[in-house]
Amino acid sequence: MRDDVRPMFAANWKMHLGPAETKSFVQRFAALHPPREDARVVVFPPYLSVGAFVESAGSRPDLESGVQDVHQDVSGAHTGAVSGPMARQSGVAWALAGHSERRREFGDTDDVVAAKVGRILEADLRPIVCVGETLEERERGDLETVLSRQIRAVLEGLASADLSRLTYAYEPVWAIGTGRTASPDDAAQAHAVVRREIVHGGGAQDGVILYGGSVKPANIGELLQAPGVDGVLVGGASLDPESFAAICSGGT
Repeated sequence: MRDDVRPMFAANWKMHLGPAETKSFVQRFAALHPPREDARVVVFPPYLSVGAFVESAGSRPDLESGVQDVHQDVSGAHTGAVSGPMARQSGVAWALAGHSERRREFGDTDDVVAAKVGRILEADLRPIVCVGETLEERERGDLETVLSRQIRAVLEGLASADLSRLTYAYEPVWAIGTGRTASPDDAAQAHAVVRREIVHGGGAQDGVILYGGSVKPANIGELLQAPGVDGVLVGGASLDPESFAAICSGGT
């Protein structure tokens, strides 16, 4: 992790924790994790739990929140979808775009992800752009090709003034549910590629890049020591307040 970067700890709850569970989580997490000015905590609850999180965290402005996805249109006949302006009105400040599960399960292409990032920015939200290669792509040696394609698709459509508003998250999709493990060295290698492609695409040299692959209290310390890792995007380990608090404390 770079010395001049305020680390970010982001929690993607996916389709877990309803409103009642969310309120209990915030109460417990707030008791375990006092406010810190030297780190940033952002939670991405399911849509129906966003309101409960925003309300419960009202006395803790250091606990930020976001939505897990927005539609690429501002409005329309899109059953089940949520727009950027709707997300903004709910009280969140962030939004994910391009998560591997959205790409795989919902067919979000690079062009769709790029359009969603544009809508997120238009709604005055901060996007976290997720990128990463599958096992097949990695075994073919396509790490750089895939990351370059995903990153440049997003950057090409943005005004230069918006480039500094992007945060990125590298997901080693090849190591999720495959029985393979991504090491801190793997993370450092991939983050170096991501940063290079950001700069080549006109993005900010100092852009924040998170690591999102099976993060847990047991490995957070070594992950944060990996060069180029500015924080983490946590999945399952963020559903338990004790576990996520330990991660946000660097594993201690």
